[in-house]
Amino acid sequence: MTRRSVLVTGGAGGLGKAVTAAFAEAGWRVVTPQRARPSPVTDPGGTDPVRPVADLTDPQDVARAVEVAAGDPEAPLRALVNLVGGYASAGLVHETPIEDFDRMLALNLRPTHLVTRAALPHLVAAGGGAVVCVAARAAVAPFPGVAGYVTAKAAVLGFASAVAVEYRATGVRCNTVLPSVIDTPTNRTAMPDADHARWVDPAEIASVIRFLASDESAPTSGAAVPVYGRA
Repeated sequence: MTRRSVLVTGGAGGLGKAVTAAFAEAGWRVVTPQRARPSPVTDPGGTDPVRPVADLTDPQDVARAVEVAAGDPEAPLRALVNLVGGYASAGLVHETPIEDFDRMLALNLRPTHLVTRAALPHLVAAGGGAVVCVAARAAVAPFPGVAGYVTAKAAVLGFASAVAVEYRATGVRCNTVLPSVIDTPTNRTAMPDADHARWVDPAEIASVIRFLASDESAPTSGAAVPVYGRA
């Protein structure tokens, strides 16, 4: 199989580390934009991710990061995984400042839109590929106190569905995974008394994402895939 590149946003997070590892193990060239460079950029021929510095809320930074991801002619860009996002509990709708509501949209929807928009021409030029977005179970099963988060994740799901429809004829697919609570150190710290055994492991989600980016899932586009674990 020809070597290929995947752009993974949010690669430094708890889920991101598992996703980058899953793609690297499968032989992909992995590019993970970072806000600040944690280490020198790795040789694209290696197994560690390439880490361009980029603010993924800034269109120009996004364009540069995507150019890095698509810049190896020996490994064309064939997949994008949108992991960047954020969570906040701000109270009921009438208690939530508009600034907090807007912040959830800026954290969850804006990077997904900007990076996908910049990557799509490269995926089309490569003859097709896959976009995988991450929403949340809350997008389809809301709970109180997080209307901004629920709205933002539902918007991600709607955006991914639109991409799937608009680019179907080009061979570009777009699917979304909907995690419940992900078993990360951050979530364990925030919820120490929860039943962590019911949460979904990042490596399990990473396997689903890698499958959705692979040729094995070629007939699938526009899907919203639950990855709930036992939660």
